[in-house]
Amino acid sequence: MTTPAKQRQGFVLGVLAYVMWGAFPLYWPLLKPSGAAEILAHRVVWSLLTMALVLALAGRMEQLRRLVANPRARRLLTVAAVTIAFNWGTYIYGVNSHRVVETSLGYFINPLVTVLLAVIVLGERLRPLQWIALAIGAIAVLAIAIEYGRPPWIALILAMSFGTYGLVKKQANVDAVESLTFETIVLAPIAFGYLVWLGFAGHQHFTNEGPGHAALIMTTGIVTALPLLCFGAAAIRVPMTTLGLLQYLAPILQFLLGVLALNEHMTTMRWVGFGLVWLALTIFTADALRNQRPISAAVAASELPVRT
Repeated sequence: MTTPAKQRQGFVLGVLAYVMWGAFPLYWPLLKPSGAAEILAHRVVWSLLTMALVLALAGRMEQLRRLVANPRARRLLTVAAVTIAFNWGTYIYGVNSHRVVETSLGYFINPLVTVLLAVIVLGERLRPLQWIALAIGAIAVLAIAIEYGRPPWIALILAMSFGTYGLVKKQANVDAVESLTFETIVLAPIAFGYLVWLGFAGHQHFTNEGPGHAALIMTTGIVTALPLLCFGAAAIRVPMTTLGLLQYLAPILQFLLGVLALNEHMTTMRWVGFGLVWLALTIFTADALRNQRPISAAVAASELPVRT
Protein backbone atom coordinates (compact mmCIF):
# COMPACT_ATOMS: atom_id res chain seq x y z
CA MET A 1 0.00 0.00 0.00
CA THR A 2 1.27 3.46 -0.89
CA THR A 3 1.78 5.61 2.19
CA PRO A 4 0.64 9.27 2.32
CA ALA A 5 4.29 10.35 2.27
CA LYS A 6 4.93 8.36 -0.90
CA GLN A 7 1.77 9.75 -2.46
CA ARG A 8 2.92 13.30 -1.74
CA GLN A 9 6.33 12.47 -3.20
CA GLY A 10 4.66 10.97 -6.26
CA PHE A 11 2.47 14.03 -6.70
CA VAL A 12 5.53 16.32 -6.62
CA LEU A 13 7.34 14.10 -9.13
CA GLY A 14 4.29 14.10 -11.39
CA VAL A 15 4.06 17.88 -11.26
CA LEU A 16 7.78 18.14 -12.04
CA ALA A 17 7.39 15.84 -15.05
CA TYR A 18 4.53 17.81 -16.58
CA VAL A 19 6.12 21.18 -15.78
CA MET A 20 9.25 20.08 -17.63
CA TRP A 21 7.18 18.96 -20.62
CA GLY A 22 5.25 22.22 -20.44
CA ALA A 23 8.47 24.24 -20.51
CA PHE A 24 9.71 22.64 -23.76
CA PRO A 25 8.72 25.72 -25.84
CA LEU A 26 11.57 27.55 -24.09
CA TYR A 27 14.07 24.80 -24.85
CA TRP A 28 13.76 23.91 -28.52
CA PRO A 29 14.39 27.46 -29.85
CA LEU A 30 17.76 27.37 -28.06
CA LEU A 31 18.86 24.73 -30.59
CA LYS A 32 18.50 27.03 -33.59
CA PRO A 33 19.83 27.45 -36.26
CA SER A 34 19.46 23.65 -36.40
CA GLY A 35 16.23 22.80 -38.20
CA ALA A 36 13.47 20.59 -36.86
CA ALA A 37 14.67 17.48 -38.73
CA GLU A 38 18.25 17.87 -37.48
CA ILE A 39 17.07 18.45 -33.91
CA LEU A 40 14.81 15.41 -34.12
CA ALA A 41 17.65 13.22 -35.39
CA HIS A 42 19.93 14.37 -32.58
CA ARG A 43 17.16 13.83 -30.05
CA VAL A 44 16.77 10.23 -31.16
CA VAL A 45 20.50 9.48 -31.06
CA TRP A 46 21.21 11.18 -27.73
CA SER A 47 18.04 9.75 -26.19
CA LEU A 48 19.18 6.25 -27.15
CA LEU A 49 22.54 6.80 -25.46
CA THR A 50 20.91 8.31 -22.37
CA MET A 51 18.26 5.59 -22.02
CA ALA A 52 20.87 2.84 -22.53
CA LEU A 53 22.90 4.39 -19.71
CA VAL A 54 19.82 4.58 -17.48
CA LEU A 55 19.01 0.92 -18.11
CA ALA A 56 22.60 -0.13 -17.46
CA LEU A 57 22.83 1.82 -14.19
CA ALA A 58 19.44 0.46 -13.07
CA GLY A 59 20.42 -3.11 -13.94
CA ARG A 60 17.49 -3.48 -16.33
CA MET A 61 19.26 -4.60 -19.50
CA GLU A 62 17.75 -8.08 -19.08
CA GLN A 63 14.24 -6.55 -19.36
CA LEU A 64 15.30 -4.93 -22.64
CA ARG A 65 16.65 -8.23 -23.94
CA ARG A 66 13.34 -9.94 -23.11
CA LEU A 67 11.51 -7.16 -24.94
CA VAL A 68 13.68 -7.58 -28.03
CA ALA A 69 12.96 -11.32 -27.96
CA ASN A 70 9.18 -10.74 -27.98
CA PRO A 71 7.95 -10.53 -31.63
CA ARG A 72 4.55 -9.01 -30.76
CA ALA A 73 6.08 -6.30 -28.57
CA ARG A 74 8.68 -5.56 -31.27
CA ARG A 75 6.00 -5.07 -33.91
CA LEU A 76 3.86 -2.83 -31.73
CA LEU A 77 6.76 -0.73 -30.51
CA THR A 78 8.07 -0.30 -34.04
CA VAL A 79 4.71 1.29 -34.89
CA ALA A 80 5.02 3.35 -31.70
CA ALA A 81 8.49 4.49 -32.77
CA VAL A 82 7.19 5.77 -36.10
CA THR A 83 4.28 7.64 -34.51
CA ILE A 84 6.40 9.23 -31.77
CA ALA A 85 8.90 10.37 -34.41
CA PHE A 86 6.07 12.20 -36.20
CA ASN A 87 4.95 13.61 -32.85
CA TRP A 88 8.39 14.82 -31.79
CA GLY A 89 9.24 16.26 -35.20
CA THR A 90 5.92 18.07 -35.54
CA TYR A 91 6.20 19.53 -32.05
CA ILE A 92 9.74 20.81 -32.59
CA TYR A 93 8.70 22.32 -35.93
CA GLY A 94 5.63 23.94 -34.36
CA VAL A 95 7.56 25.50 -31.49
CA ASN A 96 10.43 26.74 -33.65
CA SER A 97 8.03 28.21 -36.23
CA HIS A 98 6.34 30.28 -33.50
CA ARG A 99 3.13 28.24 -33.28
CA VAL A 100 3.33 27.25 -29.64
CA VAL A 101 -0.35 27.99 -29.01
CA GLU A 102 -1.31 25.59 -31.78
CA THR A 103 0.95 22.88 -30.33
CA SER A 104 -0.77 23.33 -26.97
CA LEU A 105 -4.11 22.83 -28.72
CA GLY A 106 -2.87 19.45 -29.92
CA TYR A 107 -2.31 18.25 -26.37
CA PHE A 108 -5.53 19.78 -25.10
CA ILE A 109 -7.55 17.80 -27.63
CA ASN A 110 -5.39 14.67 -27.32
CA PRO A 111 -7.60 13.01 -24.63
CA LEU A 112 -10.66 13.55 -26.83
CA VAL A 113 -8.89 12.16 -29.90
CA THR A 114 -7.67 9.20 -27.85
CA VAL A 115 -11.23 8.41 -26.81
CA LEU A 116 -12.40 8.65 -30.43
CA LEU A 117 -9.63 6.28 -31.54
CA ALA A 118 -10.63 3.83 -28.82
CA VAL A 119 -14.17 3.84 -30.22
CA ILE A 120 -13.09 3.47 -33.85
CA VAL A 121 -10.21 1.03 -33.41
CA LEU A 122 -11.19 -0.96 -30.32
CA GLY A 123 -14.96 -0.70 -30.53
CA GLU A 124 -15.33 0.76 -27.06
CA ARG A 125 -18.59 2.46 -26.10
CA LEU A 126 -18.94 5.95 -24.70
CA ARG A 127 -21.34 7.41 -22.20
CA PRO A 128 -23.61 10.29 -23.33
CA LEU A 129 -21.51 13.01 -21.67
CA GLN A 130 -18.39 11.68 -23.39
CA TRP A 131 -20.15 11.99 -26.76
CA ILE A 132 -21.13 15.54 -25.85
CA ALA A 133 -17.51 16.35 -24.97
CA LEU A 134 -16.35 14.94 -28.32
CA ALA A 135 -18.97 16.98 -30.20
CA ILE A 136 -17.95 20.20 -28.44
CA GLY A 137 -14.29 19.42 -29.18
CA ALA A 138 -15.08 18.93 -32.87
CA ILE A 139 -16.94 22.26 -32.98
CA ALA A 140 -13.93 23.92 -31.31
CA VAL A 141 -11.52 22.57 -33.91
CA LEU A 142 -13.88 23.70 -36.69
CA ALA A 143 -14.07 27.21 -35.19
CA ILE A 144 -10.29 27.45 -34.98
CA ALA A 145 -9.94 26.12 -38.54
CA ILE A 146 -12.32 28.82 -39.81
CA GLU A 147 -10.29 31.48 -38.02
CA TYR A 148 -6.97 30.14 -39.35
CA GLY A 149 -8.37 29.71 -42.83
CA ARG A 150 -7.06 26.14 -42.74
CA PRO A 151 -7.25 23.12 -40.44
CA PRO A 152 -4.90 23.41 -37.44
CA TRP A 153 -2.64 20.75 -38.93
CA ILE A 154 0.06 20.91 -36.28
CA ALA A 155 -2.46 20.41 -33.48
CA LEU A 156 -4.24 17.61 -35.34
CA ILE A 157 -1.03 15.74 -36.18
CA LEU A 158 0.15 16.02 -32.57
CA ALA A 159 -3.17 14.78 -31.20
CA MET A 160 -3.55 11.94 -33.73
CA SER A 161 0.06 10.77 -33.51
CA PHE A 162 0.12 10.77 -29.73
CA GLY A 163 -3.33 9.20 -29.53
CA THR A 164 -2.16 6.40 -31.82
CA TYR A 165 1.07 6.11 -29.87
CA GLY A 166 -0.85 5.74 -26.62
CA LEU A 167 -3.14 3.04 -27.92
CA VAL A 168 -0.24 1.06 -29.39
CA LYS A 169 1.72 1.36 -26.16
CA LYS A 170 -1.32 0.17 -24.22
CA GLN A 171 -1.43 -2.96 -26.38
CA ALA A 172 2.32 -3.54 -26.00
CA ASN A 173 2.12 -3.24 -22.17
CA VAL A 174 5.84 -2.53 -21.74
CA ASP A 175 7.51 -0.35 -19.11
CA ALA A 176 8.08 3.21 -20.35
CA VAL A 177 11.88 3.17 -19.93
CA GLU A 178 12.47 -0.07 -21.84
CA SER A 179 9.87 0.98 -24.39
CA LEU A 180 11.49 4.33 -25.17
CA THR A 181 14.88 2.65 -25.39
CA PHE A 182 13.57 0.18 -27.96
CA GLU A 183 11.80 2.93 -29.91
CA THR A 184 15.01 4.93 -30.18
CA ILE A 185 16.88 1.76 -31.23
CA VAL A 186 14.41 1.46 -34.13
CA LEU A 187 14.79 5.11 -35.12
CA ALA A 188 18.53 5.53 -34.46
CA PRO A 189 19.89 4.09 -37.75
CA ILE A 190 17.71 6.48 -39.77
CA ALA A 191 18.52 9.41 -37.49
CA PHE A 192 22.25 8.72 -37.51
CA GLY A 193 22.27 8.21 -41.29
CA TYR A 194 20.51 11.55 -41.74
CA LEU A 195 23.07 13.30 -39.52
CA VAL A 196 25.93 11.73 -41.48
CA TRP A 197 24.33 12.91 -44.73
CA LEU A 198 23.93 16.42 -43.31
CA GLY A 199 27.60 16.43 -42.39
CA PHE A 200 28.78 15.36 -45.85
CA ALA A 201 26.42 17.86 -47.46
CA GLY A 202 27.77 20.66 -45.28
CA HIS A 203 24.38 21.48 -43.77
CA GLN A 204 24.86 20.28 -40.19
CA HIS A 205 25.11 22.75 -37.30
CA PHE A 206 26.27 20.43 -34.50
CA THR A 207 29.96 21.33 -34.81
CA ASN A 208 29.59 24.59 -36.75
CA GLU A 209 27.99 26.78 -34.07
CA GLY A 210 30.52 26.45 -31.28
CA PRO A 211 30.85 24.18 -28.23
CA GLY A 212 27.87 25.76 -26.47
CA HIS A 213 25.51 24.76 -29.26
CA ALA A 214 26.98 21.25 -29.41
CA ALA A 215 26.52 20.86 -25.64
CA LEU A 216 22.89 21.98 -25.88
CA ILE A 217 22.24 19.48 -28.67
CA MET A 218 23.72 16.72 -26.53
CA THR A 219 21.31 17.56 -23.69
CA THR A 220 18.33 16.49 -25.83
CA GLY A 221 18.76 12.97 -24.45
CA ILE A 222 18.68 14.16 -20.83
CA VAL A 223 15.76 16.49 -21.55
CA THR A 224 13.86 13.54 -22.99
CA ALA A 225 14.72 11.10 -20.21
CA LEU A 226 14.40 13.24 -17.06
CA PRO A 227 10.65 14.01 -17.17
CA LEU A 228 9.97 10.43 -18.25
CA LEU A 229 11.80 9.11 -15.20
CA CYS A 230 9.91 11.53 -12.92
CA PHE A 231 6.65 10.39 -14.50
CA GLY A 232 7.55 6.74 -14.05
CA ALA A 233 8.33 7.30 -10.37
CA ALA A 234 5.06 9.21 -9.91
CA ALA A 235 2.99 6.53 -11.64
CA ILE A 236 3.75 3.94 -8.95
CA ARG A 237 3.03 6.33 -6.09
CA VAL A 238 -0.20 8.15 -6.99
CA PRO A 239 -3.54 7.03 -8.46
CA MET A 240 -3.79 7.12 -12.24
CA THR A 241 -6.74 9.49 -11.87
CA THR A 242 -4.37 12.03 -10.35
CA LEU A 243 -1.93 11.62 -13.23
CA GLY A 244 -4.82 11.96 -15.65
CA LEU A 245 -5.60 15.38 -14.17
CA LEU A 246 -1.96 16.42 -13.99
CA GLN A 247 -1.57 15.80 -17.73
CA TYR A 248 -3.33 19.11 -18.42
CA LEU A 249 -0.48 21.00 -16.75
CA ALA A 250 1.77 20.64 -19.80
CA PRO A 251 -0.57 22.14 -22.45
CA ILE A 252 -1.70 24.83 -19.98
CA LEU A 253 1.91 25.91 -19.50
CA GLN A 254 2.58 25.71 -23.24
CA PHE A 255 -0.47 27.87 -23.93
CA LEU A 256 0.53 30.44 -21.31
CA LEU A 257 4.08 30.57 -22.65
CA GLY A 258 2.81 31.06 -26.19
CA VAL A 259 0.47 33.90 -25.23
CA LEU A 260 2.32 35.63 -22.39
CA ALA A 261 6.01 34.98 -23.01
CA LEU A 262 6.22 34.49 -26.78
CA ASN A 263 3.50 37.04 -27.63
CA GLU A 264 1.54 34.85 -30.03
CA HIS A 265 -1.62 36.64 -31.13
CA MET A 266 -4.99 35.36 -29.92
CA THR A 267 -8.02 36.55 -31.86
CA THR A 268 -11.56 36.44 -30.50
CA MET A 269 -12.34 33.31 -32.54
CA ARG A 270 -9.27 31.55 -31.17
CA TRP A 271 -10.37 32.35 -27.63
CA VAL A 272 -13.80 30.95 -28.47
CA GLY A 273 -12.23 27.79 -29.92
CA PHE A 274 -9.96 27.23 -26.93
CA GLY A 275 -12.85 27.99 -24.57
CA LEU A 276 -14.89 25.25 -26.22
CA VAL A 277 -11.95 22.82 -25.93
CA TRP A 278 -11.64 23.58 -22.22
CA LEU A 279 -15.39 23.13 -21.80
CA ALA A 280 -15.19 19.75 -23.54
CA LEU A 281 -12.30 18.67 -21.31
CA THR A 282 -14.18 19.80 -18.21
CA ILE A 283 -17.21 17.71 -19.17
CA PHE A 284 -15.02 14.73 -20.11
CA THR A 285 -12.98 14.87 -16.88
CA ALA A 286 -16.01 15.45 -14.63
CA ASP A 287 -17.80 12.48 -16.19
CA ALA A 288 -14.74 10.28 -15.74
CA LEU A 289 -14.33 11.27 -12.09
CA ARG A 290 -18.03 10.79 -11.38
CA ASN A 291 -18.08 7.30 -12.84
CA GLN A 292 -14.60 6.34 -11.59
CA ARG A 293 -14.42 3.87 -14.48
CA PRO A 294 -13.29 5.70 -17.60
CA ILE A 295 -13.04 3.56 -20.71
CA SER A 296 -9.93 1.48 -20.25
CA ALA A 297 -7.87 2.03 -23.39
CA ALA A 298 -8.68 5.71 -23.69
CA VAL A 299 -7.76 6.61 -20.14
CA ALA A 300 -4.65 4.45 -20.11
CA ALA A 301 -3.45 6.10 -23.30
CA SER A 302 -4.25 9.64 -22.19
CA GLU A 303 -2.33 9.09 -18.95
CA LEU A 304 0.86 8.22 -20.79
CA PRO A 305 3.50 10.93 -20.49
CA VAL A 306 3.32 13.79 -22.95
CA ARG A 307 6.46 13.01 -24.93
CA THR A 308 6.83 16.33 -26.68
